[in-house]
Order: sequence, then C-alpha cells, then structure tokens
Amino acid sequence: MITRHLQPTTNQSFFLFGARGTGKSTFLRSHFKQQDVLWLDLLLPEVEDRYASRPSLLAEQIAARPDPSGWIVIDEVQKVPKLLDIVHSQIESTGTRFALTGSSARKLKRGAVNLLAGRAFVYHLYPFTTVELGTSFDLNTALAFGTLPGLLNLQSSNDKAEFLRAYALTYLKEEVWGEQLIRDLDPFRAFIEIAAQCNGELINYSRIARDVGADTKTVQSYFQILEDTLISYMLEPYHRSVRKRQRQAPRFYLFDTGVCRALSRTLNIPLNPGTYAYGRAFEHFIVTEALRRNDYLKKDFRFSYIRTKDGAEIDLVVDRPGESTILIEIKSSTKVDQTDLRHLKKFMRDIPNSEALCLSQEPLPRIVDDISILPWENGLAKIGLSTERPIA
Repeated sequence: MITRHLQPTTNQSFFLFGARGTGKSTFLRSHFKQQDVLWLDLLLPEVEDRYASRPSLLAEQIAARPDPSGWIVIDEVQKVPKLLDIVHSQIESTGTRFALTGSSARKLKRGAVNLLAGRAFVYHLYPFTTVELGTSFDLNTALAFGTLPGLLNLQSSNDKAEFLRAYALTYLKEEVWGEQLIRDLDPFRAFIEIAAQCNGELINYSRIARDVGADTKTVQSYFQILEDTLISYMLEPYHRSVRKRQRQAPRFYLFDTGVCRALSRTLNIPLNPGTYAYGRAFEHFIVTEALRRNDYLKKDFRFSYIRTKDGAEIDLVVDRPGESTILIEIKSSTKVDQTDLRHLKKFMRDIPNSEALCLSQEPLPRIVDDISILPWENGLAKIGLSTERPIA
C-alpha cells in the first residue's frame, strides 16, 4: 500500500477534503485500522436517507457507545450537512472525535463549516505525489494519465483511458447533477470541455461564455463549481499590491493531468516529447505537484504567475514567508536554451530579494547568468518542497 504524506492529528476532530477518487476512505481505513470506529458512509443511499431524515440518530448512537469520546468517521458529510449541528454538539458535550470527509465544500459553505471553526482541523488529500509513488513513478505516464489512486493497478493505456473517461462521467452525473449543483447538465458539459482545453491559461470569462452559449455570470458560477468540488485551482497574478492583483485574470488549472485530458477529450492523442501539448502537460504537472507538496508540508507558500502586457511571462512565482521569492520557468526540454531564460533575467532584476530557477528535464544542474537550471525534482527541493519519503 502507498504511504501518503498526510499525517492528520490523533487528538482533534478534522475535516478531510479531496476530489472524488483521491483515496479519502482508503486512507482513513488505514489510519484507523487499530481503533474501534463508528463509520457512516453517506455514499450509500440507505445510510444517507436514514441520517437525513433523522440527524439526531447520531447522538443516540454516541450515547450508546462504551467510550463516547471514540472516533467517528462520516464519509462525504456534505450529503447531510445537518449532521454538523450534531457533530458540533457532541464535540462540546461528550468529547467525541470526528473525521469528516467531503468531495464538495459547496453545501458546507452555507455556514456549517464555520460552525466548527477551531473545533476541527482541515486537511486535503490529492492524487499521489511523485514522492508517495517512489519507484512506481513514471513521468510520461503521469503526464498522460495523471496519478489518481484508481490507476495504480491498471497496466494498459486503454484501461487507464477508460478509467478516466468513467471518472469524468461519474463526476458530471454524481458530483454535479446528483448533488443538484446545476439544473441543466448540457451547458455545463460543454463548458467543462472548453475549460479543460483552457487549462493553464488565463481565464477569459466572456470568451468562454460565447463558446458555451451562456452568459458571463453563469460561466463564472461554473468555474466556482469546479473549485467547490475540488477539481480545480486558480493561480492568481503576482503583484505586491493586492488591489492591483485583483484587476488581472487568474490562471486556471485542473487538479490532475489525466482528468484534464479526459475532460478535454484528448486521451487518444499521444503526448510526444518536444510537442506543444507535452510542454503544457509538463507545466501542469509541475504546478500541481508543487501545490500538493506545499499543502502537505504546511509551508504556507503563496503561488502566482506573472504576465505583462508585452507578453513577458513567468510560469510560477513562489512567495516564501521570511525567505527569497522564487521565480520559476518550467521547460519540458532536456536542453534549455539561453533564450528560454530571458524573462527570468528581467524579472530577477525587477523583483527585490528574488532567485530564478528553470525546472526542466536536463539531467544535471548548472548555472547560467545567476539562473539555476535544474532537473525538476532538484528544483522542487530547492524551493523547500522536500522530496523525502513520507513516514510509514
């Protein structure tokens, strides 16, 4: 079994959020394997119905337990948000500890999560990192199919592609339609394909709205659904002024390279090194890997990008509290050219206390004009996102 980076508290109730298929239930079953845990799986319709119709049932079950302070797992708690009132009460009155999983924060945003503020920690689980996969990791496989746990035991490319197609369909039918996040699935289906094709790009809401045949506010709400269901990130533009940062468009990334290819319907197109598509997938992979590690390691780094009106661009800016700001160019090439570094040179002069890195597939580190050209694994370590193996 793959050892995950995540190491949640053993003393405090916590939320564990993550997109469908990231292995939340599997992780918790391993985490609590030595303990007597009451498990409520709200993905089962009969269980969901039982607690939705009478949430107080949970309090009655806790009262009957030999140790009321023992652990209770509530899987996909957003399906019955009223249970959080009971959870809050039981934490206060009996000291019961809860592990609450969720793949969507949308329903919980209606005040329920705030109710538990300070009483439950918050963690996230992601597709596997390269460190978690260890010797099982293969870069080209990760670029083409991603690193969702469900892929681990699939050998053929056809099986992996079918898994990802099924994942995309399940997401649309169960996470979006089944949770009644929208009334009409067809416009959202068209939107999500276009959004996936825009992965890694600045969001132009009005252009996407024209392509989908919807108004801009609807498209903005669709992007919010992707964030709320934890399958996308928004990378904000870099600027020391928050006000000026908010005037620029964010850059959009889906949470996994394979899911991106499934939603954009490009799984049948080979990803060949040296192509534009391969370069985009490599950049996507590096960004998501950095975000995952940052969260697991609790580094509190802030990630952003730079793009000027004249087209000068920095793929990733890492603002590290108390340390230098890291400017990163991401290149999938095995041989980085000096022309690839021109924007780094410019911004390294313009941004005080900054360092410049180029993360690539070059086999050995080297320095050109004070810019470190590094194998991407070395680059992530230099930023402070350690490549040490998680503790078993």
